[in-house]
Amino acid sequence: MAKAPANASQNAPANSASVKVAKVARTGATEHPDYHFIRVVMTDGSDYKTRSTWGKEGDTLNLDIDPFTHPAWTGGEQKMLDRGGRVSRFTSRFGNLGGKR
Repeated sequence: MAKAPANASQNAPANSASVKVAKVARTGATEHPDYHFIRVVMTDGSDYKTRSTWGKEGDTLNLDIDPFTHPAWTGGEQKMLDRGGRVSRFTSRFGNLGGKR
């Protein structure tokens, strides 16, 4: 078997696997956040345990909006509110662009 020359690492391209391994080994565990168990409480009072990077081990996350109450998941009706007359102003300026519905 032929031995690699002593300066083989100097001749290797910058994106070689040996360079990538060296970077990972050098930075190590500092790149990973603390991943631990927390308790999540839904709006109806039900709760479950999950792993998260939020808070500290054993903290409780109380949700204000969850899949049981938010219209995006419940299929609730959406209403277009006219705040400051913007919708009526748009309709008066561009009302005929889309045609009658």
